[in-house]
Amino acid sequence: MTGYGKAECELAQKKVTIEIKSLNSKQMDLNTRISLLFREKDLEIRRELSDRLIRGKVDFILYTESLGEDAATKINAGIVKSYYRQLEQIAADLTIQLNDNILQSILSLPEVVKNEREELNDKEWKLILVKISEAINALDQFRIQEGKVLKQDIIANVQAITSLLSEVDQYEEERVTRIKEKIYEGLKDIAIEQVNENRLEQEMIFYLEKMDVNEEKVRLLNHCNYFLETIELNEPVGKKLGFIAQEIGREVNTLGSKANHIEMQRLVIQMKDSLEKIKEQLLNVL
Repeated sequence: MTGYGKAECELAQKKVTIEIKSLNSKQMDLNTRISLLFREKDLEIRRELSDRLIRGKVDFILYTESLGEDAATKINAGIVKSYYRQLEQIAADLTIQLNDNILQSILSLPEVVKNEREELNDKEWKLILVKISEAINALDQFRIQEGKVLKQDIIANVQAITSLLSEVDQYEEERVTRIKEKIYEGLKDIAIEQVNENRLEQEMIFYLEKMDVNEEKVRLLNHCNYFLETIELNEPVGKKLGFIAQEIGREVNTLGSKANHIEMQRLVIQMKDSLEKIKEQLLNVL
């Protein structure tokens, strides 16, 4: 979601600069700073940014620089002359001379300088809209380049989980044998002389079924494959991938709780490490 875009254009008497910066955020968090002349277009700008940028902490800046005579600020020549003539009359009555700084003093008097609010020109606004679109496109290109690198890193971590999952099978037979041995040793410790073999076998089967991890392995593999399919879609999939990652985490945790085997636990820890990297990277994905 991080990116930066900039566009500029020159109008009759001013230069307009547009800058957009985007950082990671779960929602659209939009802040605009717009020159007074274009303030009435704030809602229109916000709609365009929200529709195209989807998510992120977005800062939008539109400012202008004067390139010539500033028509918005004018000196009222008639009032200046009136003030000067009055001051000349007062100076003559008092038999004093007006000094060279009198004009500067007059400029500070009321209504000498007047500010006229510049009207927004529709033709100029259409050009600015084009430049806003260019700035958004530039930001999108920045995001796309970053996304390509991020995508490969995320895929590599998902593939690491599936690779670790494929190593679980080699420990399955040993794990079941150890569970059975642990149960028999427990019976010896409590000094049970007579054991109903049929009942023991039934309880053993029940316990081993509870500890069976085949369903977790199948679901985990399916979730990983679904994740890899979804990440290839040409649409915003960040939230969807986040939900799939949660399901992956649920199966990994269950696999770890049932493992009862040191090597399988190590594989689960490595899966969790890859999953945490995926979750962290998904914060950058739209």
